[in-house]
Amino acid sequence: VGHCHPDIVKAAHEQNQLLNTNSRYLHDNLVDYAERLSKTLPEKLCIFYFLNSGSEANDLALRLARQYTKHEDVIVLDHAYHGHLTSLIDISPYKFRNLEGQKEWVHVAPVPDMYRGLYREDHEDSVTAYADEVKNIIEHAHKRGRKIAAFFVESLPSVGGQIIPPAGYFQKVAEHVHKAGGVFIADEIQVGFGRVGKHFWAFQLQGEDFIPDIVTMGKPIGNGHPLACVATTKEIAEAFAATGVEYFNTFGGNPVSCAIGLAVLDVIEKEHLQAHATEVGNFLMKTLKEQQIKHPIIGDVRGCGLFIGVDLIKDQAE
Repeated sequence: VGHCHPDIVKAAHEQNQLLNTNSRYLHDNLVDYAERLSKTLPEKLCIFYFLNSGSEANDLALRLARQYTKHEDVIVLDHAYHGHLTSLIDISPYKFRNLEGQKEWVHVAPVPDMYRGLYREDHEDSVTAYADEVKNIIEHAHKRGRKIAAFFVESLPSVGGQIIPPAGYFQKVAEHVHKAGGVFIADEIQVGFGRVGKHFWAFQLQGEDFIPDIVTMGKPIGNGHPLACVATTKEIAEAFAATGVEYFNTFGGNPVSCAIGLAVLDVIEKEHLQAHATEVGNFLMKTLKEQQIKHPIIGDVRGCGLFIGVDLIKDQAE
């Protein structure tokens, strides 16, 4: 919503002047914010955990998935990056390939990249082909006695190259993952909160019939203030609570953070920022595509709203 947005600064300042301890003490802001956030999501995603960073959110999502499924293994996309905690470096090929390598409980699926990927725009059914790669991973894991806890994916892979997965891919993958007893986790940390313009959440680009089991949020949620969230279903939350080990985060969901979160949602709504992302994104895509015609170095221009990738190449044919 822009640097030092006056509405955000004001909300933080006003709440800062009141007693702020930690989330052990009840405060209306927490409930008000959860309620407001729930209106942006499908009804099924109705339980919220508040944290301080996207990495914390993704780590909790991993714990929720494992507790609910009683499985360990995770499928991720190639080049993925999900955070800086040890648990997340382990599921981030972008990082672990330069460190200790791939753990036996991590499985890497090809990115559904229609430009550079295994199956491209000229493929007769790239959606099924990419989803079948996940199905094959699951079958191979089962043969080795492994069990899948989650398919963990950014709704639009960002570090992997600003990829726009073909519509229907998530539905087919979710079908294979659910059949294997796993859950589908959508990481919206970079791409949520109206950035894609058409929708509030990037996973909604896949179609109304697709709902993840867990959604993680961070980055834009607090406009620079440390705030993050995990949204999930009652079933998953209940399985997590059944351990008797409650989830507690000292500053996650504190009154100042929630006041800022509410102000961010207000600004997005009041200043029509979703429509703005669509309009500016369309203009940028149009002008970039005009450049693409002029310059052979531009191989591909792709994106949605203000999530845009320009693929620079050496050779058009290769």
